[in-house]
Amino acid sequence: MAKKIARWGLLTAAAMALSWLESMLPAFGMVPGMKLGLANIVTLFALYRMSLRDAAGISLARVLLTAASFGNAYSFAYSLAGAALSLAVMAGLRRSGWFSILGVSAAGGVCHNLGQLLVAISVLGTARLGWYLPALAVSGTLTGAGIGLAGGLIVRRVKV
Repeated sequence: MAKKIARWGLLTAAAMALSWLESMLPAFGMVPGMKLGLANIVTLFALYRMSLRDAAGISLARVLLTAASFGNAYSFAYSLAGAALSLAVMAGLRRSGWFSILGVSAAGGVCHNLGQLLVAISVLGTARLGWYLPALAVSGTLTGAGIGLAGGLIVRRVKV
């Protein structure tokens, strides 16, 4: 049990550090609010090397602690929605066996953006934000694939 708690702590800290690092990077791309999703490398690792329950716990801890440290209630809601939808879809695709880690991660990137868009629509009370979905789908696919490449390397090289 002590090893599991230490692993959770280490991975949660790594995810928070990646979130912080990402917040220090200048904005890029043509999509406002677009991020790389570096912390999702940790989520992928936990999903592939541990269990869905571990991945969900680490992801939730990261969202809570990051929002408490660097964000606010809105950033918490956006992050939680994106992380939950993304993890649910990634877990289903991984379980299906039909997708590589790159495909699983790309779908997770798109679903993360979709979850956040749904929160924005709810908060602002307008479905007009739906026009933003194609740009978010493209950015989510590209960044998710990049995270999948990095995550795949780490999953292959690091044993738990």
